[in-house]
Amino acid sequence: MSISLKFPDGAERAYDDGVTPLAVAEGISKSLAKKVVAAKIDGGWWDLTRPLESGGKFELVTRDSADGLEVLRHDAAHVMAQAVQELFPGTQVTIGPTVEDGFYYDFARDEPFSTDDFEKIEQRMRDIVDADLPIEREVWNREQAIAHFNEIGETFKAKIIDDIIPPGEPITVYRQGADWKDLCRGPHLPSTGRLGKAFKLMKLAGAYWRGDSNNEQLQRIYGTAWSDEKQLADYLHRLEEAEKRDHRKLGRQLELFHFQEEGRGMVFWHPKGWKLWQVLENYLRRRLDNSGYQEVKAPQILDRALWEKSGHWQKFHANMFTCETVEGEVLAVKPMNCPGHVQIFNQGQKSYRDLPLRLSEFGSCHRYEPSGALQGLMRVRAFVQDDAHIFCTEEQLVEETIAFCKLLRSIYEDLGVELHAVKLALRPDVRFGSDDIWDKAERILQDAAEAAGETLELLPNEGAFYGPKLEFHLKDAIGRTWQCGTHQLDFVLPERLEAEYVGEDGQKHRPVMFHRAILGSFERFLGILIEHYAGAFPLWLAPVQVVIATITQDADAYAEAVAEKMRAAGLRVELDQRNEKVSYKVREHSLQKIPVIAVVGNKEAESGQVALRRFGSQAQEVLGLDAAIAALADEAKPPDLKRQT
Repeated sequence: MSISLKFPDGAERAYDDGVTPLAVAEGISKSLAKKVVAAKIDGGWWDLTRPLESGGKFELVTRDSADGLEVLRHDAAHVMAQAVQELFPGTQVTIGPTVEDGFYYDFARDEPFSTDDFEKIEQRMRDIVDADLPIEREVWNREQAIAHFNEIGETFKAKIIDDIIPPGEPITVYRQGADWKDLCRGPHLPSTGRLGKAFKLMKLAGAYWRGDSNNEQLQRIYGTAWSDEKQLADYLHRLEEAEKRDHRKLGRQLELFHFQEEGRGMVFWHPKGWKLWQVLENYLRRRLDNSGYQEVKAPQILDRALWEKSGHWQKFHANMFTCETVEGEVLAVKPMNCPGHVQIFNQGQKSYRDLPLRLSEFGSCHRYEPSGALQGLMRVRAFVQDDAHIFCTEEQLVEETIAFCKLLRSIYEDLGVELHAVKLALRPDVRFGSDDIWDKAERILQDAAEAAGETLELLPNEGAFYGPKLEFHLKDAIGRTWQCGTHQLDFVLPERLEAEYVGEDGQKHRPVMFHRAILGSFERFLGILIEHYAGAFPLWLAPVQVVIATITQDADAYAEAVAEKMRAAGLRVELDQRNEKVSYKVREHSLQKIPVIAVVGNKEAESGQVALRRFGSQAQEVLGLDAAIAALADEAKPPDLKRQT
């Protein structure tokens, strides 16, 4: 008997029935056999040493791939669990999934763990790797498995089988060496030696069994694991850089914003932070104006009836802030802008000649987020979207998508961030609209994005409830990716809210609607920019562009004249005339990451010059005042205005 395997490159090969994925890899090359960690057959995971039971679409998963890292991290969680139970007898293991960049395991133990325990746990993990213990998959009878885990004191594992795993589903146990085993779906490596030692334990946290505060409290140990030591070192370096760049710390240091308990998830913007906001908003407004958008402003609070009609009440009610009037009206603070924009579109008769109609709004929205989910500017309850809705005909969809992709790329380039990936999020399980509408919308959006020159990654089940969407992921200075921009195609909401236009045939038609954003939320995007630039913004974005620092009080009058002339040229200037040494002033303003410090003393006053010191440089450039102002004013122009001159 033989089975046929279809490889990703299109090749199809026959193998003896019962061949293992590892044998397939060895038959291709020895180097591949060393790198492979698991296989997939028709999309399902398969252990390397488990004989294949049938043919199909076959893929070998290598340790340096995203899927491969998932396997390595899963194995690292098991190795950590074994190490913990060997070092701390009586500890129960519960669940140990992979997470972004790592893994964790929840343990039930009377005594608390300490981060001081990490070193010996890591050493025992390395010992287990050196022992190269075989990892073997076993299929158990349900009742046998429950009885066994109860008998050895692993009551949580017995609960998982009894309460979580559906009857009839195979119970698989992975044995690691002779004495340690864990309930797991797999897949796993053939032996612990293949894991390598590119792992590190990171932090401790509390947790509850199955996430329910009424259940037993557990201890969670987080770790990270990578394909090799270099990847681990790079990751730890990124974490170190991320800590230095943390926007919350820089927000305090640079006096940009703060948070407090009385307004959880809502930002208190300080003058410098608000100036940064305004510079970004004014830049974006100019870009939208020049791209044919018309700015509007819709109400903050709308009646429940409109949210029910749009479908948001049914899908989003748990995240909406609501209130009730004395007359009994139920109102909701808007969590998004789209229903309001459709109401603006619906006022007066629209013709096909009015389309495409692009309505934009810097819309202030509110969404309830649990307190534990709030994270500085990255996750808030009150935020402003750079939102817009494009009403158009089906024939205009491709053209509008091309124009949007071009605009987004240009804006990201101006802001100094790199567009990393474009992904197409497809229909979710819970959605509005027929399958025919979704088939059509997904096909059109994919074709339109490809016509715009975008290479797409598909994301099943991640679209909005009303339509598929393009997600634009950017990469920051330390290699992290962030999803910010979106371009969502919607046939559903115009139908639900009865939007219409008169076509060339004189008949009424439904427009198609794009929901699109470039920054996403201002708060989150500014958090990303603060960390991307580590608070040292380019001159055009900086809240304070120049500080004029006097050497002596005799230069005060000249410094004031310099400040006046610089402000007249459009520069954002502060004046430091304190009776302090100029070295102290320079050091203090450097900590504030001011782009330019203009030092003036008697010599500069007599010669009509300024000594310019750039952030991050010890050198000074002495220029005549007019020449310095001209150079700085030109450099400080936003990129879009520079292109116009």
